[in-house]
Amino acid sequence: MQGAELDSILRQWARERPDLDTACMAVCGAIWRAGRRLSDGLKVNLERYGLDFAALDVLLTLRRQGPDRALSPSEMAAEMMLSNSAMTARLDRLEKQGLIERRRDDRDRRSQRISLTHAGFGLADEVVVGHVAAEDAMLARLTRVERGQLSELLAKVAAVE
Repeated sequence: MQGAELDSILRQWARERPDLDTACMAVCGAIWRAGRRLSDGLKVNLERYGLDFAALDVLLTLRRQGPDRALSPSEMAAEMMLSNSAMTARLDRLEKQGLIERRRDDRDRRSQRISLTHAGFGLADEVVVGHVAAEDAMLARLTRVERGQLSELLAKVAAVE
């Protein structure tokens, strides 16, 4: 939806419900459209590797820990802002693909440690290059300063009170 279409929608609401300030609809609509565009743009890179966003999240969370580093499922869930049950399904899929491995925690035999396999580490390193390039291309119209401003503004919107 472009500016003229959005202006038309806001005029219609102003006519029908003049008691409401619907300017927030324009902002939220722009955020939703931008989010869809970003998601669609990133899917191209993921599909090249047979991954989805859930798998990418796990791989990159483990990769940014560094080589030969492991996390417990609870630590991963906290880093990724997920429930433990959602984490289990993701880990099961990636383990079957040979991209992660689960090992017993030497300090607590009831717990596991999750790490990337050699193949998973290599895949994560390869995928993140395309991921960053795709994000950078989609933000190309923004200057560095504008990117910083947008990031700060969106962080305010996303902040949980």
